[in-house]
Amino acid sequence: MSNPGNDKPATSQEPKISQEPKQLLHLVFGGELTDLDSVTFRDLSKLDVVGIFPDYASAAMAWKAKAQQTVDSAQTRYFIVHLHRLLQP
Repeated sequence: MSNPGNDKPATSQEPKISQEPKQLLHLVFGGELTDLDSVTFRDLSKLDVVGIFPDYASAAMAWKAKAQQTVDSAQTRYFIVHLHRLLQP
């Protein structure tokens, strides 16, 4: 690409695009299981959806807090689902 009348070489100055961190969404949910040998919930209408979190670390903190709150209920379990893995084509 020539740049007549200018001694400086022509350069393309594209705007710098900031790279946002990739969203790694995680879902935390739980409920009472029918037995401890499977992941079958006793009542699906009573599932506790804690929330969707932007990274594993914050999901793990929420999971730990809910698990500690239900320590007296041996049949209650909470799980972390890696939503970002399910959303990728």
